[in-house]
Amino acid sequence: MTFDEARACVLREVLPRRIEHEEIATLDAAGRVLAEDVPADRDYPPFHRSARDGFAVRADDIPGELQVVGEVRAGGFYDGEINAGRAVEIMTGAPLPRGADAVVMVEHVQRRENRVAISRSIQSGENFTPRGTEAKRGEAVLRAGRKLGYAEIGLLAMVGRERVQVYPRPRVAILPTGDEIVEAGETPLPFQIRNSNAWSLAVQVRRAGGTPEILPIARDSYESTRTSIECGLASDLLLLSGGVSAGKYDIVEQVLADLGAKFFFTRVKIQPGQPLVFGCIGEKFFFGLPGNPASTMVTFELFARAAVERLAGCAEPLLTLLRARLTRDFHHKPGLTRFLPARLYKDGSLIEPLGWQGSGDIPALARANAFLVAEADRESWMEGDDIRVLLK
Repeated sequence: MTFDEARACVLREVLPRRIEHEEIATLDAAGRVLAEDVPADRDYPPFHRSARDGFAVRADDIPGELQVVGEVRAGGFYDGEINAGRAVEIMTGAPLPRGADAVVMVEHVQRRENRVAISRSIQSGENFTPRGTEAKRGEAVLRAGRKLGYAEIGLLAMVGRERVQVYPRPRVAILPTGDEIVEAGETPLPFQIRNSNAWSLAVQVRRAGGTPEILPIARDSYESTRTSIECGLASDLLLLSGGVSAGKYDIVEQVLADLGAKFFFTRVKIQPGQPLVFGCIGEKFFFGLPGNPASTMVTFELFARAAVERLAGCAEPLLTLLRARLTRDFHHKPGLTRFLPARLYKDGSLIEPLGWQGSGDIPALARANAFLVAEADRESWMEGDDIRVLLK
């Protein structure tokens, strides 16, 4: 499959899981997925709210000279009505007095003691936000399935929700495979490498809203791999790292097939990460991620992250691809969509491709803060050309 086809396949097969839910403190709910519709407890704004510092007036009275009969600021109110020829000084956020239908900005008036002269006309409705235009009482301001970020937490506080119903975090089993792998705290032999993939995946799973569980390393034998996979299938999602290429000892796909797996795809036209496996055994989904670190990181972000978010209850997992201008010419062999380590400049306008030694080069990945996305149907870009960017 192409990159777009494979991602669409994941989103089609893994539906939002919304079986159970729990109530937690709203301040602890960032990153969780909402399990209920949340209504507004009153109109918002609850009054006609001034959008400027200035003077509340009747639009029909200006241009003209008006008498200032009072003042109202945010947190207060004017207990009276504006009649013809009158104005009330008003501050941003304050409620509009009765009778007023516009606010003249303070920059547009000349004040002499208790009178203001206004030389320009104004339309009814200018410079204030009418009551209920942000939300009506009883209207759902957040829907179930929404992932909660800082704006959503602020909205929940606005409507008085100190506690909220959310879906549970999915449990994600991470299974590293291979005889060449040793644990991070061990001293590897010259032909061995430490288990970095499981650690990076655990961080990615947490960022996506899941609870990671790193399983013991499965060795390159049928029995070890099968036992480990069966253990991993007890979780909501299984991520395997390594063992899905075409090598003699890459036995993961065979074990999965023997366990009754349904494969949705086994290769994707991307680099790194071409030998990517996605499927299910019964109701449990799995990804067979390539074993090289860059392949593991990239394929999780592109595909497995969406599955974790779906299992956490999220209705619309996002993959945010930006655009930036290249700092130098760039070429690649067309045919595959490539995700290559790069450095996005501080203002986000420029992207610099980084030199690296292939998908096992973890130091280059750590230096990068983004991946540039080289389209499969294009061979070259010139300095200054726009190119798509995936944030790391």
